[in-house]
Amino acid sequence: MQQGGNKNEAFSLKTRVKRLKRDSNRWSVFTLAIVFFLALPIIFIGVELFSGPGETWGHIVEYLLPEYIWNSLYLVFFCSILVLVFGVSSAWFVSRFDFMFRKQMEWLLILPLAIPSYIVGYAYAGIFDYGGSMDLLFRQLGLEFVRIDIMNRAGLAFVLSISLFPYVYVSARAFFLNQANNLLEASKMLGVSELKTFFKLMLPLARPAIVAGLVLVLMEVLNDYGAAKYYGVNTFTTGIFRSWFSLEEPQTAVYLSALLIIFIFALILFEKWQVRKVKFTSSKTNSTQIQRKQPKGGLQWLIFSVVLLPIVLGFMLPVAQLVYWAVITASTVFDMEFIMISLQSFAIAISSALITVFFALLLIYFSKWSTLSSIKNISRIGVLGYAIPGAVIAIGIMIPTLALDKWLINMLAKVGIDSGLIINGTLIALLYAYAVRFLAVAYNPIDSTALKVDNSIPDSSKVLGVGNLKTFFKIEFPLIKTGVFSAVILVFIDVMKELPLTLILKPYHIDTLAVKAFEYASDEMVMEASIPSLFIIFTAMLPVIFLNKLLIKK
Repeated sequence: MQQGGNKNEAFSLKTRVKRLKRDSNRWSVFTLAIVFFLALPIIFIGVELFSGPGETWGHIVEYLLPEYIWNSLYLVFFCSILVLVFGVSSAWFVSRFDFMFRKQMEWLLILPLAIPSYIVGYAYAGIFDYGGSMDLLFRQLGLEFVRIDIMNRAGLAFVLSISLFPYVYVSARAFFLNQANNLLEASKMLGVSELKTFFKLMLPLARPAIVAGLVLVLMEVLNDYGAAKYYGVNTFTTGIFRSWFSLEEPQTAVYLSALLIIFIFALILFEKWQVRKVKFTSSKTNSTQIQRKQPKGGLQWLIFSVVLLPIVLGFMLPVAQLVYWAVITASTVFDMEFIMISLQSFAIAISSALITVFFALLLIYFSKWSTLSSIKNISRIGVLGYAIPGAVIAIGIMIPTLALDKWLINMLAKVGIDSGLIINGTLIALLYAYAVRFLAVAYNPIDSTALKVDNSIPDSSKVLGVGNLKTFFKIEFPLIKTGVFSAVILVFIDVMKELPLTLILKPYHIDTLAVKAFEYASDEMVMEASIPSLFIIFTAMLPVIFLNKLLIKK
């Protein structure tokens, strides 16, 4: 019986191999090659784990790792509470009620996304510092004894929350606006109050959308380096930097990176689990947008104040502080060197955006042209880089590129050519890292646009004997160019804001605005950091407003 079972298994395996060879084509091979290329950093971190930890790993596990874990959990917990309060409340109020300046506040609530969290951290440190805006206000009010210390874990949690809450606001608002109005009407007919309707009906229905936004927030919290470093809070990301640069132990940095990856994927699995666990159905035939109510008197002012608060805290106050500093330091900071750094930042960002969008197009269309049904799912592995912190991706790229450079240097030395680093510490490695990190940012808008193209259009072209590539350039690309343009803009902004990855991989002779702002702040020259910070903010505002226009059709 056992021998018969083995024969059946061998026959089944041979059949599967034959089917695989029959159904696969060159596009399948190209897709797998691209996925492997983009997944290399994570693969190398996994392989490097087998070489063992560094010499200081025992010391870190005993004395520092508990602090990394505790601080990270502290930030995750309190940031979750704050972003839910700010994001969900503001999303519900602008969706359900019609109050003064509502339309303006709808897009103003998204603008905090244009400010990197480390820049918000610098601004608030200045606001609450000795001689800062709040200190001067307390003195004028005769409250000289009042001091607010924000340079701690609680302050960091506040800064990260107030800059990241729009992720929850965007997802919750999209859900509230598109929910069936008849559910609210039914609740009203049953005599249920507005408050009870929100907590008992709308909030449970919106839970999957809210948690999806919350997971994005927490991934950004765990990825943060600039604000945590400036506020003196030890987290996994600051520990990775310390292990790599201060202790000079790549193996220890790899082990910390692996723990952080586990943390991140636990969040992703939790988000997937809760979406499967909770399923709701709603009538599509009677579905209409929520009808806004007109609050009266004091209630309107209360709603207005609640919605205005996160706008003031997350955008107006930080920008006002930065503008004040910029006026003071413009004569010393704004020079030819700064202009060159700005041009370098723009050039790197646009190059990265074009390369990333190119890879996204390859993945989407090569998998589409493949005859293997499973290739589409496999291609999505390539977009997992966005879930991995920038510092981890940088470590995963530095290790293999250093080894490759050593091999190339030795090979060139044999033929009498003396060369330095060829890949590591060059723009090649940096652009590759950006492509791995932000591929999902380009992939999603292009893929969603491509799905709207009727398959009969390219199919008709192929029936006429036109190849895939020519069909794409002549027919499909003009139809998806809006999605491609959106992807280029979004990746451009993310690259402009990215700090941890850039700090590790940038060439020595090249600076970016994000790195320059961080260097100023690290050297206790926070006021000088205002001008590069403002350049990043105003560059980022355009796509953030563009995102709002695409979000919901009015």
